[in-house]
Amino acid sequence: MLEAPSSSPETASDPSRRVRRKQARPGELLQAALELFVDKGYAATRVEEVAQRAGVSKGTLFLYFASKEDLFKAVVRENISGRFPQWSLEVDSHTGTSADLLRRCVLEWWMRVGATKASGISKLIMSEAGNFPELATFYQQEVVVPGNELIRRILQRGVDEGEFQINNMACSIYAVLAPLRLLGLSQHSLGGQGGGCTPDLQPAEFLDVHVNTLLHGLCIQPGPAVQRPGPDPDTFLP
Repeated sequence: MLEAPSSSPETASDPSRRVRRKQARPGELLQAALELFVDKGYAATRVEEVAQRAGVSKGTLFLYFASKEDLFKAVVRENISGRFPQWSLEVDSHTGTSADLLRRCVLEWWMRVGATKASGISKLIMSEAGNFPELATFYQQEVVVPGNELIRRILQRGVDEGEFQINNMACSIYAVLAPLRLLGLSQHSLGGQGGGCTPDLQPAEFLDVHVNTLLHGLCIQPGPAVQRPGPDPDTFLP
């Protein structure tokens, strides 16, 4: 008679593996949801698809997230709004100039959000806000408001330290953020073909130009007065 196969350490006999798998499930579900929400939109994404992509049952998904709306909110918090406490600490601990802080903020936004799948959430909100106003309100409160406040703090720091001259703080905040949002949107335009609607645009170069324009403007800055030679007294005719 054949003997029953012995349990391997990687099967159900390994409780530590089961625990690790269970702990990983929320992250796997959030990653699957992010990809589907960005690729298909909120309305078109079904929770069954998210569960299937994450390799679990629909029932397992609902053990962690009560509804599709809760799942979406968790995706936003995991990828964007949950980062604000750390970003705030980084602003507080910065010891260099405010100009350097602004440049650092812009470049790190690109690395942590703009260059990732998460930058597509903004486009999703803009396109579906009319049908899901509660999600638009959530995004406004969780992402837009704290993001604006973070930039305001950096700009105000520059004003307080005599680096920046700002006459309209609200408009200056949007002057910083609007090109970043446009760059993020471009990554998910024209079917998400990598370069978006501007395939020749290199994000790092664009962000460098953007920050330099913010800090220095387009106009040539006046330099010290040039001392021009006066008339030669030997040839000057009254």
